[in-house]
Amino acid sequence: MRESAPILSALRARLAKHAPDRATGRVEGASAIMALGHAPLDAYLDGGLRRGQLHEIFAEEGEDEGAAAGFVAMLGILAQSRGSSRKPLLWIRTEKAQRRGGRFHARGFAELGGDPGSILLATVPDALALLRGAADALRCSGLGAVVAECHGNPALLNLMASRRLTLAAEQSGVTALMLRPGGTPAPSTAHTRWSISAAPSRPLEANAPGAPAFDLTLLRRRAGPAGKSWRLEWDRDRRTFDEPKISGAPLSVPVGGQGPDLPAIPLSA
Repeated sequence: MRESAPILSALRARLAKHAPDRATGRVEGASAIMALGHAPLDAYLDGGLRRGQLHEIFAEEGEDEGAAAGFVAMLGILAQSRGSSRKPLLWIRTEKAQRRGGRFHARGFAELGGDPGSILLATVPDALALLRGAADALRCSGLGAVVAECHGNPALLNLMASRRLTLAAEQSGVTALMLRPGGTPAPSTAHTRWSISAAPSRPLEANAPGAPAFDLTLLRRRAGPAGKSWRLEWDRDRRTFDEPKISGAPLSVPVGGQGPDLPAIPLSA
């Protein structure tokens, strides 16, 4: 296992370049609610997801891990809009998550409507480095969101660790998205917890693949009831979710696979 101290030091140095608001705390003009665009879901959530909170995302089944990663990427695109500007997105993942899920595909992110140049991608050796790096990043109010991806159920990912992430997110107003491929839910301070599965997409002309679609289940909500499900479709042009009109061909989420990597933080010692 590689030593994580030099990696975290490099990450902190890179994050310092994106912290113009550190002295003032939360970003001026940034709404505390992130509307998803799907009217029934936003209404159920009293307007949308809460910024400056921790949200956990799980795959319904093993084959849904790509769909869960795509859904998190879309949430990241939404979270980048804070106030009148778009903020960088940090995606930090463990080496195990990268081995199991593959490298992040830049063209795939662009196909979702995102800007590959706005992403900082970091890979760390283990869960301890992931939690430390995510907590540091969440204190940087110049970011739009922080995605922390960890495969399986490491013992360090406990209630106390989630509490640290929540406190850091609340202090800066940066949204924390914890992606848990291969993981199972456990007690945490997450504001919401979701289960994602791929859903049929609506075919386009000439039977071309339609927009990505998901079946989304709210497993836990700290501020209200849970246990409800929705089907969502992603509109890449509007960068928002919507209610699908017609079901059609199976979903193929453009995340993972071969292709050019996103700009990565140089974290080698």
